[in-house]
Amino acid sequence: MTIESDLEKNRVEELDHLLTLIKPKILQYIAEADPNSTKYKTSSLGTYHEPAFLKQELINDSDNNLVKPASEDQLWEIIDKVLAYSVNTWNPGFLDKLYASNNPIGVISDVILSVLNTNSHVYTVSPVLSVLENYIGKKYASLFFTDNLQTCGGLTFSGGSWSNITSMQIARSMKFPDTKQHGNGNHKFAIYTSKHCHYSVVKGAILLGLGSESVFKVDVTKEGTLKVDELERVIEESIKDGYTPLYINSTAGTTVFGSYDPFEEIAKVAKKYNVHFHIDGSWGGNVVFSPTYKDRLAGAQYADSITVNPHKMLGVPTTCSFLLIPHVAHFQTAMSLQAPYLFHGRDNDDDENYDLADGTMGCGRRADSFKFYLSWLYYGQIGFQHRVEHAYKIQEYFVNKITTYPGGVFELVGPKEPQCLQVCFYYHPPSAINNKSSSGESNTEVTRYISRELHKQGKYLVDFSPNPEDVSQGEFFRVVFNSPILSDKVVDDLIESIVKVGQELK
Repeated sequence: MTIESDLEKNRVEELDHLLTLIKPKILQYIAEADPNSTKYKTSSLGTYHEPAFLKQELINDSDNNLVKPASEDQLWEIIDKVLAYSVNTWNPGFLDKLYASNNPIGVISDVILSVLNTNSHVYTVSPVLSVLENYIGKKYASLFFTDNLQTCGGLTFSGGSWSNITSMQIARSMKFPDTKQHGNGNHKFAIYTSKHCHYSVVKGAILLGLGSESVFKVDVTKEGTLKVDELERVIEESIKDGYTPLYINSTAGTTVFGSYDPFEEIAKVAKKYNVHFHIDGSWGGNVVFSPTYKDRLAGAQYADSITVNPHKMLGVPTTCSFLLIPHVAHFQTAMSLQAPYLFHGRDNDDDENYDLADGTMGCGRRADSFKFYLSWLYYGQIGFQHRVEHAYKIQEYFVNKITTYPGGVFELVGPKEPQCLQVCFYYHPPSAINNKSSSGESNTEVTRYISRELHKQGKYLVDFSPNPEDVSQGEFFRVVFNSPILSDKVVDDLIESIVKVGQELK
């Protein structure tokens, strides 16, 4: 008896056919995002559409959609619409979030991972990828933990939030090993962080059963950095209130202002109180590749863990987030359970661990490290350095242009000299200045209107944020200069486009 599948086809021929059809669509999509393209006259990053419109265009259940296989024409119609209505992050006008476009080698690495379609949880099914993750994790960690070159390492997690949350679990398991069996017990653990921290710190406290009230948010300076003397005061007060200090979170490149906390000073406080010292470098950690800017990380070598995301500043495909630690064996010490049906152990305890999920709280894991490895191999460390330094030059050029712009219509917010690649600012149209109406409400109205109009034009997608220091001042622009194809011409056009749209406001 022969059992055959209705889906069984010659898979090689089928894949060849599909790849042949999709390749020109992908290349056209990327080429259309390039303002210097000689083949396509328009350069668009896509325009905003309401969810109702997209549902109407893409979803049709009236004819029992998804019951039967779609025709090839229907398939390509949907793919064309997905490309047409999505934000094209390859466009230099994509200045919205803390990540930029993919890069060509990134696409190749994603294709290879999809072809392999393996789970990098145990060595037997992902031997090559496990070896490469251990290698690149150690190489990456050695850039930060210069005092622990022999023992440091790292693993990938599905985004910076999960890297941060995992660091909290490591802190609790390493400082208080009995919590793996007995939970928090009589401990009232305390987490300390700045008021400008990422929200994953609070989520991590909730997930670990500590509760959001166990997170003590410390005041920041005018530059947006954590006040160390205030940190120590808060720790002392929490101890008096019965808390057990567990974990200090600091940030290399805060989400809004891009500020870098004073790591050397924080490290001394962490050592004094025997607290786990973590650096959330999801955004700004990769300045480590630049001799010019890596001084922002002074003191990082004293951290107990560091989160860094190559998918942000380095343009590696999303998602790619590492948690780096000075002693790689702590992953297993903090996370490992007896699961011999899955993890078969090592022949020698001194050997590296290649069953990588034995060092995580999960099981299924895509080998995101391969995307970083292939990019590092392709561009070299010098290539990453050039990318980071080019982005900083563009950011600095923009700051100089708006701070010297005639009429004083631009107003920087946050640090006088932005520390990372985002620039926060208000734009005050002459009409608002003349009417003395630059109130918080007016600032928000101007910011949102200009941001949305630029998106509707398909030219620029820029973000905005409430003022974290004084919400009454209204929302401001937060523009991120992270694309490797940004130029002074793009910056000049962005400024003039803001001014032009602002003139429409009465």
